[in-house]
Amino acid sequence: MIFRYYFMKKGLKIDRILIAVEESTYSEKAWLYGYHLAVLMKAKVGLVHVLEPPAIPTYVGNMVVGEAPNIMADLMTMQEESTKALFERITKRMSDEVQISTFVKMGNVKIEILDLAEEWKADLIILGTHGRTGIDHFIAGSVAEGVARKAHCPVLIIPNKKN
Repeated sequence: MIFRYYFMKKGLKIDRILIAVEESTYSEKAWLYGYHLAVLMKAKVGLVHVLEPPAIPTYVGNMVVGEAPNIMADLMTMQEESTKALFERITKRMSDEVQISTFVKMGNVKIEILDLAEEWKADLIILGTHGRTGIDHFIAGSVAEGVARKAHCPVLIIPNKKN
């Protein structure tokens, strides 16, 4: 309550918290932080999972009969089912005192999170980080860093450290 009072007194209002989620331990830490903060602030939670489009296979099907493989459709269906299961697992662990919206986006993770944050009018974005360093960070980049640099609202990055 003191936390919420302090924010309100300073004129800082957090009504909508957007939390980026995926299947990982660092993501779980992030949504747990986000959920508990939402309870304290009496804020709404938006869970977003971004699907990156699968690479197009070089195999094009049976050219003799003119059939293309249905690999893309199968991959997309599997990704959608996995995302639905992820949202169900997370929302089961959250209480009814928090209003939850779920969003599935497809594309570049950084761009989709940033676009949704503006569209949904998020007051705070929360996401976890792999904690990559060195060459891994250079090659893969950091979604968390990219979101933090470009976001219109504050970003809370939860590190993947064992406590």
